[in-house]
Amino acid sequence: MGAEAVTALTDSRLVANQVNGSSVAKDKRMERCVKMVHWLTKSFTVFTIKQIPRSENRRADALSKLASTCFDHLSKKVLVEVLTERSIDEQRVNALAATRDTWMTPLTKFLQHGILPDNHGEGRKIRVKAPSYALVNGKLYRKGFTMPWLKCMDEARGKEALQEVHTGQAGAHEGARALIGKVLRMGIYWPTTYQDAVELTRKCAECQTYSSVQGNPPAHVTNISNPWSFYRWGINIMGSFPEARGN
Repeated sequence: MGAEAVTALTDSRLVANQVNGSSVAKDKRMERCVKMVHWLTKSFTVFTIKQIPRSENRRADALSKLASTCFDHLSKKVLVEVLTERSIDEQRVNALAATRDTWMTPLTKFLQHGILPDNHGEGRKIRVKAPSYALVNGKLYRKGFTMPWLKCMDEARGKEALQEVHTGQAGAHEGARALIGKVLRMGIYWPTTYQDAVELTRKCAECQTYSSVQGNPPAHVTNISNPWSFYRWGINIMGSFPEARGN
């Protein structure tokens, strides 16, 4: 546009201070952005950046609301520019998690491709379990007769769901049986559901601290029958020796 003297107005005091040099950019990404601003401002004869109070930043508010409002209320003084590329070049790296076999892998391979493990015993177990499962859009489900099909998940995700049900926002620190019922009503399943629920309730500090006091003895109560045998033995002896009765 041929401008030589530019005054930039911003509602962020931090941005204005970092560009002016009164504040130091500690974040590496912000530091690169500040360097890019300094490089771009070299093309102007005069460049100043000022922070304006909230009551006077109507233009800044209009620009910040462009993503969620229409353009009808904007005046001709507000210039809109859509940036299709980043001002600073950053190399994006996608984090790849190594795939690992779970308890669902043999069942999925058998139902999808008919592949069984090399071990004869393991292969026989998969054949027996396979009719109780089904693949729907690549997802493994456990069939049910009296309830809807349950979506299968690995043990790690199952324990996370169990912890959320037990101590999450809607959790009430129920016992193992009630906890398992909640998980099944959520429509998820993994083989060690019961064991994980029992272990979680036993290790929960709040459940152990505020649980009801048990009045049962720590060990099974058994009757002592040995003295009765000696009593009967003494009666038999006295019956055999009448002279012992007087003594």
